[in-house]
Amino acid sequence: MQSFDVVIVGGGMVGLALACGLSGSGMRIAIIENSPPHHQFDPQQTPSLRVSAINAASQKLLDHLGVWQTIVQKRVGSYQHMEVWQQDSFGHIEFDAQDHYLPGLGHIIENSIMRGSLWQQAQSSTDITLFTESRLKKVAWGENEVFMTFDNEQMLTARLVVGADGAKSWLREKADIPLSFWDYEHTALIATIRTELPHIHTARQSFHSDSILAFLPLHDPYLCSIVWSMPAMQAHRRLDLEVSAFEKELSVALDMRLGFCQLISERQIFPLIGQYARNFAGQRIALIGDAAHTIHPLAGQGVNLGFMDVAELIGQLRRLNSAGKDIGQYLYLQSYERKRKYSAVMMLAGMQGLRQLFEGHNPIKKMIRDVGLLLTNKVPGIKPKLLSYALGSHDMPEWLAKVTTNSSEIV
Repeated sequence: MQSFDVVIVGGGMVGLALACGLSGSGMRIAIIENSPPHHQFDPQQTPSLRVSAINAASQKLLDHLGVWQTIVQKRVGSYQHMEVWQQDSFGHIEFDAQDHYLPGLGHIIENSIMRGSLWQQAQSSTDITLFTESRLKKVAWGENEVFMTFDNEQMLTARLVVGADGAKSWLREKADIPLSFWDYEHTALIATIRTELPHIHTARQSFHSDSILAFLPLHDPYLCSIVWSMPAMQAHRRLDLEVSAFEKELSVALDMRLGFCQLISERQIFPLIGQYARNFAGQRIALIGDAAHTIHPLAGQGVNLGFMDVAELIGQLRRLNSAGKDIGQYLYLQSYERKRKYSAVMMLAGMQGLRQLFEGHNPIKKMIRDVGLLLTNKVPGIKPKLLSYALGSHDMPEWLAKVTTNSSEIV
């Protein structure tokens, strides 16, 4: 039987970030992940479909973890501008990094690149053990430690177990933590697109009465990743469309702002469901990332919310351990739970409200949307506040805000 201080169930981006952030703290860390990344990065390959918009707060965390330079050396798209508009209306809002004396507004990065870089970092750490060959079969919570059994009967113990195993978290289920959830009644269609006109480092989002279309700029000036959120029936129809018909609908949906859009990848769809765990922590357990919450992708904040879970938990666990406290005591973990649950619920409520506001053909709602976007774009003081939220400045733990890095120089 092997004993650890922290066992992280799930080796995705968020779980790996937590492990790397705890490395060097004097704690023994383990990650349990049955599907490790196997493929080396190939710059000649078409970008993978799953990408994330990384804000300044998450960039700062990744830089602190020592993986940002590795990620940048592989393949990163950056954006200095953002355009949001409502189709067939005068309502729009624009953000420009230079107007706010910023080097950029964010980065679009393939999930596989981030995960691969974090995995390499974890592999090279002497105080992180990776378990990839066996599946967890049982978990039992004792008074002073958690007992875990693999399907090959190998056993581990931990002072704290962390659920980073996604929206359908096995660990959360075994801990009997209930969920609050709702169906957004939307399905996301994702694909990689080559555009006729360059994206000029601009992230674009178009609101329609029944859908939301986002074009996210990749490393190549003519490549974008799209996330098209729409009712399930529409998503399935567009998934099955002939390529030429799909390209025509997509180009028109973006008002031809990037000219003709050419599909250069497969199309994938997945249903959008909002959820959050009733408890983000308990006795000897904590949840992070999608295991704790999932939100609508319209603001691109899902993984950023997860990375700030990580940042908060890193700070809490390092402080507790250095003070000789029991890191698995719920009494101490409540501070993490309180802060991160507040952030998640506020973000969930905000996304739900925004989605409902932009939904439907009601002319009164449409006028409210138009005027609201116009005022937001013109009235002084509003855009800087929104930008602060988009950059994640409001959500950073105090310790991370104080960290000095060189990442701000990278655009």
